[in-house]
Amino acid sequence: MFFVRTAMEADIPAVCSLLAETWHVTYDEILGPEKVETIVNSWLSPEAMLRRLRRPHGEFLVADSGTMIGGMAFAAPDKDNAETVNLSQLYVLPGFQRQGIGEQLFAEIETCFPNAKRLALEVVPQNAPAIRFYEAHGMREVGRHNECGAPNSGIPAIRMEKELANV
Repeated sequence: MFFVRTAMEADIPAVCSLLAETWHVTYDEILGPEKVETIVNSWLSPEAMLRRLRRPHGEFLVADSGTMIGGMAFAAPDKDNAETVNLSQLYVLPGFQRQGIGEQLFAEIETCFPNAKRLALEVVPQNAPAIRFYEAHGMREVGRHNECGAPNSGIPAIRMEKELANV
């Protein structure tokens, strides 16, 4: 049984381990293990996670069983559009997927930004399980580009959005 709570600095090592495992399982076949390892060491490093944890107005959540972190999510208001919240990360350890952890994290993120009108995210087109998950939770494709995760990344992305009920 996992419960969702706000992440703490002490969670960073477990979150980084979760992200490394999940990224390799999810993206090695899509992006190649070398590119995934580069991303893990830069975008998903302890320093990068600490910056997210300390970001003003951001929401960094973990799914905690009391003995381990099984999932994580991070969202923050869009720097150019205060009405939009960007869900930058939502990951669940592969061995715990399809057990409701992602759903708990997603539901909590939806309630964390009472003034937001929409939730947005990017997903790699080849990540069909994630696309199905997000579609099942009301997200819809609104565009595509080749900068998933960072400017000039060269990684294709589907941009998805959902209008939030707290409008």
